[in-house]
Amino acid sequence: MQTFHVIQQELSQLLDMESEEIQMDSYVVRDLGAESIDLLELAVALNARFSVPVRDSEIFLKPLRGLLDQCLVEDTDPFTCLRRHFPYLSQERCREILGDLEGGPVLQVRDLVSYIDWKSTL
Repeated sequence: MQTFHVIQQELSQLLDMESEEIQMDSYVVRDLGAESIDLLELAVALNARFSVPVRDSEIFLKPLRGLLDQCLVEDTDPFTCLRRHFPYLSQERCREILGDLEGGPVLQVRDLVSYIDWKSTL
């Protein structure tokens, strides 16, 4: 939970909102209203706070839609693609993402937590 609280604090400051409004299952774009510039600033802040290299494409699931399109073209299982390209996401989370694509950007705060925790163990 320590990772979550740090990310919650960073998002709270960055997005000028109360930290209690930011939960593990909050969608970063859909619920919290983060924009591209906010994500860039967040990546820099997380890199500094956790001393881990933060790759925008990994942490923010940027290539997700293109990856899934590529899976269709290559006739590869989308679940397998997600697990391979985003190893920090749990199997359950990958299934949730695949079922939630129509709702818009799928990045949740818990995905950020998972990424930082994963990077911290490498």
